[in-house]
Amino acid sequence: MTVQSGTREHGRLQEKKRSKKRSPIARALVPAMGFVLFVVLWEAAVRAFAVPVYLVPAPSEVFTAFVDNWELIYSNTGQTAQEAFLGFAIGNAAAIALAVVFVMSPFLERLTFPIVVGLRTVPIIAIAPILIIIFGNDATPKIVIAALISFFPTLVNAIVGFKNVDPKMLELMAILSARPWETFLRVRVFSALPFIFSALKIATGNCVLGAVVGEWIGADRGLGYLIIQSTFDFNTTLLYATMLVVSILAIVAFGLVAVAEKLIVRWEQEPAR
Repeated sequence: MTVQSGTREHGRLQEKKRSKKRSPIARALVPAMGFVLFVVLWEAAVRAFAVPVYLVPAPSEVFTAFVDNWELIYSNTGQTAQEAFLGFAIGNAAAIALAVVFVMSPFLERLTFPIVVGLRTVPIIAIAPILIIIFGNDATPKIVIAALISFFPTLVNAIVGFKNVDPKMLELMAILSARPWETFLRVRVFSALPFIFSALKIATGNCVLGAVVGEWIGADRGLGYLIIQSTFDFNTTLLYATMLVVSILAIVAFGLVAVAEKLIVRWEQEPAR
């Protein structure tokens, strides 16, 4: 069993090294081919079964609607992007700060963490009307919703990351008479960064979703507002085009976080020797 496990581990390391040697274009080629295949099959299925456009439009019709309504979509994209970005920044910053407090004070964690979990169980769709009553119908409740929807995953991952420290490293810092804040900055932060970035990548899509959900409840502009209007007008092609822009917005945010992770968490990407 030892030999077999060693062989499997060697195979994984070799595959990891080969994947690192591939260019970014080569690594992106397979997902791009999958996306193109999906679009082609979608177009073919709609044409073959003569699906009405008001039910499921073909990708070509969605693209036409996107081009025809480009100014309308563009004017609403900035609002949703701003709400999602601010919610992402506020929610994740608050989550990481609270995780630091919990790690430094276990008593405070035991005291307040159940309250945080309880708040997390309340559906966002139920909180949204309350926030609109409190903050009004401007961008503020949408930002708060985007922050809340990304807060809890980042909090949990950050806590796990800060605690996932090699005991030998803590012993070494104790031998060196390091102060608690020095141990935290030099050991715990580096241990937590991979966990935090994993949560941030999840939060990118959650923040866009939170902003859109907030706009569903009450807004006069934004991609969520445009989705509601398209639904009421039975403008299915514009509805699909707007949803495509929402997906692109989330994918771009995910990619930016992934790039930041590669630039910052370099030690996790170095091949084993």
